[in-house]
Amino acid sequence: MIFVIAWITVLLALAFMFTNGFQDASAIAATFIASRSATPRQGIILVATMGLLGALLGGSAVAFTISGLLSIEPDTQLVFVLLSAVTTATIWNLVTWKFGLPSSSTHSLLGGLIGAGIASGGAGCISWGIESLLFPPHELTGFFKVLVYLVISVILGFIGGYGMRTITRLVLRNAKRNANRTISRFNWIAAGAMAFSNGANDSQKQMGIIALVLLSAGLTASTEVPLWTRAACALLLFAGTLSGGWRIMATLGRRIFRIEPVHSFDSQVSSGAIITTSTLAGAPVSSSHVISMSVIGVGAADNPRKIQWSVGKEILIAMVLTIPATMVLSFILSSCILTCAGGPP
Repeated sequence: MIFVIAWITVLLALAFMFTNGFQDASAIAATFIASRSATPRQGIILVATMGLLGALLGGSAVAFTISGLLSIEPDTQLVFVLLSAVTTATIWNLVTWKFGLPSSSTHSLLGGLIGAGIASGGAGCISWGIESLLFPPHELTGFFKVLVYLVISVILGFIGGYGMRTITRLVLRNAKRNANRTISRFNWIAAGAMAFSNGANDSQKQMGIIALVLLSAGLTASTEVPLWTRAACALLLFAGTLSGGWRIMATLGRRIFRIEPVHSFDSQVSSGAIITTSTLAGAPVSSSHVISMSVIGVGAADNPRKIQWSVGKEILIAMVLTIPATMVLSFILSSCILTCAGGPP
Protein backbone atom coordinates (compact mmCIF):
# COMPACT_ATOMS: atom_id res chain seq x y z
CA MET A 1 0.00 0.00 0.00
CA ILE A 2 2.76 2.44 0.94
CA PHE A 3 4.39 1.95 -2.45
CA VAL A 4 1.17 2.93 -4.21
CA ILE A 5 0.80 6.05 -2.04
CA ALA A 6 4.46 6.89 -2.60
CA TRP A 7 4.14 6.76 -6.38
CA ILE A 8 0.92 8.77 -6.26
CA THR A 9 2.84 11.39 -4.28
CA VAL A 10 5.66 11.34 -6.83
CA LEU A 11 3.16 11.84 -9.65
CA LEU A 12 1.55 14.73 -7.77
CA ALA A 13 4.97 16.29 -7.22
CA LEU A 14 5.57 16.08 -10.96
CA ALA A 15 2.14 17.61 -11.58
CA PHE A 16 3.15 20.42 -9.23
CA MET A 17 6.29 20.82 -11.32
CA PHE A 18 4.09 21.25 -14.38
CA THR A 19 2.02 23.97 -12.68
CA ASN A 20 5.28 25.56 -11.60
CA GLY A 21 6.14 25.88 -15.27
CA PHE A 22 3.14 27.99 -16.17
CA GLN A 23 3.28 29.90 -12.87
CA ASP A 24 6.89 30.93 -12.36
CA ALA A 25 8.34 30.43 -15.84
CA SER A 26 5.52 32.40 -17.44
CA ALA A 27 6.50 35.32 -15.22
CA ILE A 28 9.94 35.27 -16.87
CA ALA A 29 8.50 35.31 -20.36
CA ALA A 30 6.00 38.07 -19.51
CA THR A 31 8.24 41.13 -19.73
CA PHE A 32 10.33 39.61 -22.51
CA ILE A 33 7.25 39.19 -24.71
CA ALA A 34 5.41 42.33 -23.57
CA SER A 35 8.42 44.47 -24.49
CA ARG A 36 8.13 43.09 -28.03
CA SER A 37 11.68 41.75 -27.85
CA ALA A 38 10.27 38.42 -29.02
CA THR A 39 7.04 36.96 -30.30
CA PRO A 40 5.03 34.89 -27.81
CA ARG A 41 6.15 31.66 -29.46
CA GLN A 42 9.81 32.68 -29.51
CA GLY A 43 9.71 33.86 -25.91
CA ILE A 44 8.03 30.74 -24.57
CA ILE A 45 10.37 28.39 -26.46
CA LEU A 46 13.47 30.25 -25.22
CA VAL A 47 12.30 30.30 -21.59
CA ALA A 48 11.18 26.66 -21.71
CA THR A 49 14.45 25.46 -23.23
CA MET A 50 16.70 27.37 -20.85
CA GLY A 51 14.55 26.32 -17.89
CA LEU A 52 14.99 22.71 -18.99
CA LEU A 53 18.77 23.12 -19.06
CA GLY A 54 18.75 24.85 -15.68
CA ALA A 55 16.79 22.00 -14.12
CA LEU A 56 19.18 19.42 -15.57
CA LEU A 57 22.40 21.20 -14.65
CA GLY A 58 21.47 23.23 -11.59
CA GLY A 59 22.84 21.06 -8.78
CA SER A 60 21.03 19.90 -5.63
CA ALA A 61 21.71 22.46 -2.88
CA VAL A 62 18.12 23.76 -2.85
CA ALA A 63 16.77 20.19 -2.89
CA PHE A 64 18.74 19.36 0.27
CA THR A 65 17.36 22.49 1.97
CA ILE A 66 13.78 21.48 1.18
CA SER A 67 14.30 17.86 2.24
CA GLY A 68 15.66 19.06 5.59
CA LEU A 69 12.65 21.17 6.57
CA LEU A 70 10.82 18.31 8.28
CA SER A 71 12.10 16.55 11.40
CA ILE A 72 10.11 13.40 10.73
CA GLU A 73 11.59 9.95 10.38
CA PRO A 74 11.42 8.74 6.77
CA ASP A 75 8.53 6.31 7.05
CA THR A 76 4.91 5.86 6.00
CA GLN A 77 3.76 8.88 7.98
CA LEU A 78 6.18 11.17 6.15
CA VAL A 79 4.83 9.96 2.81
CA PHE A 80 1.32 11.02 3.85
CA VAL A 81 2.67 14.39 4.99
CA LEU A 82 4.37 14.96 1.64
CA LEU A 83 1.24 13.83 -0.20
CA SER A 84 -0.78 16.48 1.64
CA ALA A 85 1.83 19.17 1.01
CA VAL A 86 2.15 18.69 -2.75
CA THR A 87 -1.61 18.28 -3.20
CA THR A 88 -2.25 21.57 -1.41
CA ALA A 89 0.50 23.38 -3.30
CA THR A 90 -0.77 22.14 -6.66
CA ILE A 91 -4.34 23.20 -5.91
CA TRP A 92 -3.14 26.65 -4.81
CA ASN A 93 -1.13 27.06 -8.00
CA LEU A 94 -4.16 26.20 -10.11
CA VAL A 95 -6.46 28.57 -8.21
CA THR A 96 -4.09 31.55 -8.41
CA TRP A 97 -3.39 30.78 -12.08
CA LYS A 98 -7.14 30.84 -12.71
CA PHE A 99 -7.26 34.41 -11.40
CA GLY A 100 -4.08 35.43 -13.20
CA LEU A 101 -2.13 36.13 -10.02
CA PRO A 102 1.64 35.46 -10.08
CA SER A 103 1.55 33.51 -6.84
CA SER A 104 4.57 31.65 -5.53
CA SER A 105 4.99 27.92 -6.01
CA THR A 106 7.71 28.07 -3.37
CA HIS A 107 5.43 29.74 -0.83
CA SER A 108 2.62 27.28 -1.48
CA LEU A 109 4.93 24.28 -1.10
CA LEU A 110 6.48 25.71 2.05
CA GLY A 111 3.07 26.37 3.60
CA GLY A 112 1.95 22.90 2.59
CA LEU A 113 4.95 21.27 4.25
CA ILE A 114 4.54 23.21 7.48
CA GLY A 115 0.80 22.61 7.76
CA ALA A 116 1.10 18.89 7.05
CA GLY A 117 4.11 18.55 9.35
CA ILE A 118 2.29 20.17 12.26
CA ALA A 119 -0.75 17.96 11.66
CA SER A 120 1.53 14.94 11.78
CA GLY A 121 3.38 15.59 15.01
CA GLY A 122 3.07 19.17 16.15
CA ALA A 123 5.39 22.13 15.73
CA GLY A 124 8.34 20.00 16.82
CA CYS A 125 8.21 18.19 13.49
CA ILE A 126 9.38 21.33 11.69
CA SER A 127 13.07 22.22 11.48
CA TRP A 128 12.57 25.87 12.36
CA GLY A 129 16.31 26.64 12.49
CA ILE A 130 16.05 28.98 15.48
CA GLU A 131 18.51 27.12 17.72
CA SER A 132 21.23 26.96 15.08
CA LEU A 133 20.87 30.71 14.59
CA LEU A 134 20.89 31.70 18.27
CA PHE A 135 23.61 29.28 19.34
CA PRO A 136 26.91 28.24 17.74
CA PRO A 137 27.61 27.89 14.87
CA HIS A 138 25.02 30.69 14.29
CA GLU A 139 23.93 29.47 10.88
CA LEU A 140 20.78 30.00 8.87
CA THR A 141 19.07 26.63 8.56
CA GLY A 142 15.64 25.09 8.18
CA PHE A 143 12.47 27.12 7.88
CA PHE A 144 14.09 30.31 9.15
CA LYS A 145 16.69 30.17 6.38
CA VAL A 146 13.98 29.77 3.74
CA LEU A 147 11.86 32.55 5.24
CA VAL A 148 14.77 34.99 5.43
CA TYR A 149 15.72 34.38 1.82
CA LEU A 150 12.11 34.63 0.66
CA VAL A 151 11.63 38.01 2.33
CA ILE A 152 15.03 39.43 1.42
CA SER A 153 14.77 38.25 -2.19
CA VAL A 154 11.46 40.06 -2.66
CA ILE A 155 12.83 43.28 -1.18
CA LEU A 156 15.97 42.98 -3.29
CA GLY A 157 13.77 42.36 -6.32
CA PHE A 158 12.26 45.82 -5.95
CA ILE A 159 15.57 47.48 -5.05
CA GLY A 160 17.41 45.68 -7.85
CA GLY A 161 14.81 46.65 -10.44
CA TYR A 162 14.79 50.25 -9.24
CA GLY A 163 18.58 50.38 -9.24
CA MET A 164 18.98 48.82 -12.68
CA ARG A 165 16.47 51.23 -14.19
CA THR A 166 18.25 54.17 -12.58
CA ILE A 167 21.56 53.01 -14.06
CA THR A 168 20.23 52.35 -17.55
CA ARG A 169 18.43 55.71 -17.61
CA LEU A 170 21.75 57.37 -16.86
CA VAL A 171 23.71 55.31 -19.38
CA LEU A 172 21.10 55.66 -22.14
CA ARG A 173 20.08 59.26 -21.50
CA ASN A 174 21.39 60.36 -24.92
CA ALA A 175 20.54 57.17 -26.79
CA LYS A 176 18.48 57.28 -29.96
CA ARG A 177 15.15 55.56 -30.34
CA ASN A 178 16.65 52.76 -32.45
CA ALA A 179 18.69 51.71 -29.40
CA ASN A 180 15.66 49.58 -28.53
CA ARG A 181 16.67 47.21 -31.31
CA THR A 182 20.02 46.54 -29.65
CA ILE A 183 18.45 46.25 -26.21
CA SER A 184 15.95 43.74 -27.58
CA ARG A 185 18.85 41.54 -28.67
CA PHE A 186 20.38 41.74 -25.20
CA ASN A 187 16.99 40.78 -23.81
CA TRP A 188 17.37 37.37 -25.40
CA ILE A 189 20.53 36.81 -23.38
CA ALA A 190 19.03 38.22 -20.18
CA ALA A 191 15.80 36.21 -20.50
CA GLY A 192 17.71 33.03 -21.28
CA ALA A 193 19.98 33.46 -18.27
CA MET A 194 17.00 34.26 -16.07
CA ALA A 195 15.13 31.16 -17.26
CA PHE A 196 18.19 29.01 -16.58
CA SER A 197 18.41 30.38 -13.03
CA ASN A 198 14.71 29.79 -12.49
CA GLY A 199 14.94 26.21 -13.75
CA ALA A 200 17.88 25.51 -11.47
CA ASN A 201 16.10 26.88 -8.39
CA ASP A 202 12.48 25.85 -8.91
CA SER A 203 12.97 22.28 -10.06
CA GLN A 204 15.07 21.38 -7.03
CA LYS A 205 12.13 21.89 -4.67
CA GLN A 206 10.23 19.05 -6.28
CA MET A 207 13.40 16.98 -6.53
CA GLY A 208 13.82 17.27 -2.77
CA ILE A 209 10.21 16.19 -2.18
CA ILE A 210 10.50 13.19 -4.49
CA ALA A 211 13.82 12.15 -2.94
CA LEU A 212 12.18 12.19 0.51
CA VAL A 213 9.21 10.16 -0.73
CA LEU A 214 11.46 7.52 -2.26
CA LEU A 215 13.53 7.30 0.92
CA SER A 216 10.45 7.06 3.15
CA ALA A 217 8.97 4.27 1.04
CA GLY A 218 12.22 2.33 1.15
CA LEU A 219 12.82 2.76 -2.57
CA THR A 220 16.19 4.47 -2.08
CA ALA A 221 18.77 4.52 0.69
CA SER A 222 19.47 8.29 0.79
CA THR A 223 18.05 11.69 -0.11
CA GLU A 224 20.35 11.90 -3.12
CA VAL A 225 18.33 13.04 -6.14
CA PRO A 226 18.11 10.23 -8.74
CA LEU A 227 18.93 11.11 -12.34
CA TRP A 228 15.46 10.12 -13.55
CA THR A 229 13.91 12.51 -11.01
CA ARG A 230 16.00 15.40 -12.29
CA ALA A 231 15.12 14.54 -15.89
CA ALA A 232 11.40 14.18 -15.13
CA CYS A 233 11.26 17.49 -13.26
CA ALA A 234 13.12 19.21 -16.09
CA LEU A 235 10.74 17.85 -18.71
CA LEU A 236 7.62 18.75 -16.70
CA LEU A 237 8.94 22.28 -16.14
CA PHE A 238 9.57 22.49 -19.89
CA ALA A 239 6.06 21.24 -20.70
CA GLY A 240 4.43 23.54 -18.15
CA THR A 241 6.22 26.54 -19.58
CA LEU A 242 5.17 25.66 -23.12
CA SER A 243 1.56 25.39 -21.95
CA GLY A 244 1.53 29.14 -21.50
CA GLY A 245 0.35 30.72 -18.31
CA TRP A 246 -1.02 33.57 -20.40
CA ARG A 247 -3.14 35.02 -17.60
CA ILE A 248 -0.05 35.60 -15.47
CA MET A 249 1.86 36.98 -18.44
CA ALA A 250 -0.93 39.49 -18.98
CA THR A 251 -0.73 40.62 -15.35
CA LEU A 252 3.03 41.16 -15.35
CA GLY A 253 3.45 42.18 -18.97
CA ARG A 254 0.58 44.61 -19.47
CA ARG A 255 -1.40 45.37 -16.33
CA ILE A 256 1.34 46.94 -14.16
CA PHE A 257 2.66 49.42 -16.74
CA ARG A 258 3.63 49.57 -20.40
CA ILE A 259 6.90 47.69 -20.74
CA GLU A 260 9.58 48.66 -23.23
CA PRO A 261 12.67 46.57 -24.11
CA VAL A 262 14.86 48.41 -21.60
CA HIS A 263 12.37 47.71 -18.81
CA SER A 264 12.44 44.01 -19.60
CA PHE A 265 16.24 44.02 -19.64
CA ASP A 266 16.45 45.77 -16.27
CA SER A 267 13.99 43.37 -14.69
CA GLN A 268 15.60 40.23 -16.12
CA VAL A 269 19.13 41.19 -15.09
CA SER A 270 18.24 42.18 -11.53
CA SER A 271 15.95 39.17 -10.98
CA GLY A 272 18.42 36.74 -12.51
CA ALA A 273 21.23 37.91 -10.24
CA ILE A 274 19.08 37.47 -7.13
CA ILE A 275 17.79 34.01 -8.07
CA THR A 276 21.23 32.75 -9.12
CA THR A 277 22.75 33.90 -5.83
CA SER A 278 19.96 32.20 -3.89
CA THR A 279 20.41 28.96 -5.81
CA LEU A 280 24.14 28.90 -5.06
CA ALA A 281 23.31 29.48 -1.39
CA GLY A 282 20.89 26.54 -1.43
CA ALA A 283 17.92 28.80 -0.68
CA PRO A 284 14.56 28.26 -2.39
CA VAL A 285 13.12 31.62 -3.44
CA SER A 286 10.00 32.65 -5.31
CA SER A 287 10.94 33.47 -8.89
CA SER A 288 7.51 34.93 -9.66
CA HIS A 289 7.61 37.26 -6.66
CA VAL A 290 11.18 38.38 -7.31
CA ILE A 291 10.26 39.14 -10.92
CA SER A 292 7.00 40.86 -9.94
CA MET A 293 8.76 43.15 -7.50
CA SER A 294 11.58 43.88 -9.93
CA VAL A 295 9.01 44.92 -12.56
CA ILE A 296 7.36 47.23 -10.03
CA GLY A 297 10.80 48.57 -9.04
CA VAL A 298 11.68 49.28 -12.66
CA GLY A 299 8.38 51.06 -13.17
CA ALA A 300 8.77 53.07 -9.97
CA ALA A 301 12.20 54.28 -11.09
CA ASP A 302 10.87 55.17 -14.53
CA ASN A 303 7.65 56.92 -13.56
CA PRO A 304 5.67 55.94 -10.45
CA ARG A 305 2.51 57.56 -11.82
CA LYS A 306 2.38 55.12 -14.72
CA ILE A 307 2.17 52.08 -12.44
CA GLN A 308 -1.17 50.45 -11.76
CA TRP A 309 -0.57 50.19 -8.03
CA SER A 310 -3.84 48.32 -7.56
CA VAL A 311 -2.30 45.40 -9.47
CA GLY A 312 0.78 45.59 -7.28
CA LYS A 313 -1.52 45.46 -4.26
CA GLU A 314 -3.14 42.28 -5.58
CA ILE A 315 0.28 40.69 -6.02
CA LEU A 316 1.34 41.68 -2.49
CA ILE A 317 -1.85 40.25 -1.02
CA ALA A 318 -1.18 36.96 -2.82
CA MET A 319 2.35 36.98 -1.40
CA VAL A 320 1.18 37.50 2.16
CA LEU A 321 -1.71 35.05 2.03
CA THR A 322 -0.04 32.10 0.31
CA ILE A 323 1.92 30.58 3.20
CA PRO A 324 -0.78 30.88 5.91
CA ALA A 325 -3.54 29.78 3.52
CA THR A 326 -1.67 26.71 2.32
CA MET A 327 -0.63 25.91 5.90
CA VAL A 328 -4.27 25.77 6.97
CA LEU A 329 -5.41 23.81 3.92
CA SER A 330 -2.55 21.34 4.21
CA PHE A 331 -3.14 20.92 7.95
CA ILE A 332 -6.79 20.02 7.31
CA LEU A 333 -5.98 17.70 4.41
CA SER A 334 -3.14 15.98 6.27
CA SER A 335 -5.28 15.53 9.39
CA CYS A 336 -7.97 13.85 7.31
CA ILE A 337 -5.51 11.60 5.48
CA LEU A 338 -3.65 10.59 8.65
CA THR A 339 -6.92 9.91 10.47
CA CYS A 340 -8.13 7.68 7.64
CA ALA A 341 -4.75 5.94 7.59
CA GLY A 342 -4.93 5.29 11.33
CA GLY A 343 -2.16 7.72 12.33
CA PRO A 344 -2.15 11.10 14.13
CA PRO A 345 -4.01 13.12 15.10
